[in-house]
Amino acid sequence: MKFAHRFAYYLVGLVMGCFFVALVFSGKDTRCNYFPNARVLNNLRTKPFQYSEKAVQTLNEKWIDTADIKNTLKFGDVDFDQSNVPFKKGKLYIIEGKTVKNQEVILKVINYENKAVLDEIIKKPVEK
Repeated sequence: MKFAHRFAYYLVGLVMGCFFVALVFSGKDTRCNYFPNARVLNNLRTKPFQYSEKAVQTLNEKWIDTADIKNTLKFGDVDFDQSNVPFKKGKLYIIEGKTVKNQEVILKVINYENKAVLDEIIKKPVEK
């Protein structure tokens, strides 16, 4: 069999395979969270999210809002050296992120089995 024929068979199979893969994954809400940071943040975002009294007081100071918290839970970095420790019948996660005004923040989130609670919001001091 000539190279051109083999290449044509290869292309036909490749196109059919791509079509079936696109068909299977097109309507589904699939995520590929391979790294630990992405898995933790996705787990926290998918659970019912609540705010502690201390977090509500910090939100009332108006230097941070819920949009900043959602962005931090989407794009933040989990500090695994201080995280994943048992805390109040859940696990504590320390997440570092930024506000819209580029102010660095630290979120302390307690991850329970059926919910996530924002325990504390800390404004990171500006380093010079």
